[in-house]
Amino acid sequence: MLVLTRKLGECIAIDDHIKIRVVQIKGKQVRLGIEAPKDTKIHREEVYQAIQEQNQESSTATSSSTRAVAKLLKP
Repeated sequence: MLVLTRKLGECIAIDDHIKIRVVQIKGKQVRLGIEAPKDTKIHREEVYQAIQEQNQESSTATSSSTRAVAKLLKP
């Protein structure tokens, strides 16, 4: 892990397309601004992990549960 120290308003560059700027420091909280291409997915870690868990659950759906959902969706 790379650990960097930045002051308010300073930036970290990742490749040529991503910049992370320290926008605000308030007590123990640091507010970061992220400049990245629109197609770059950016999530808080807890949100990212929840997405991964849901993807894992949906990939293990049984064919019978898939058929049940299909029946519900039929007009």
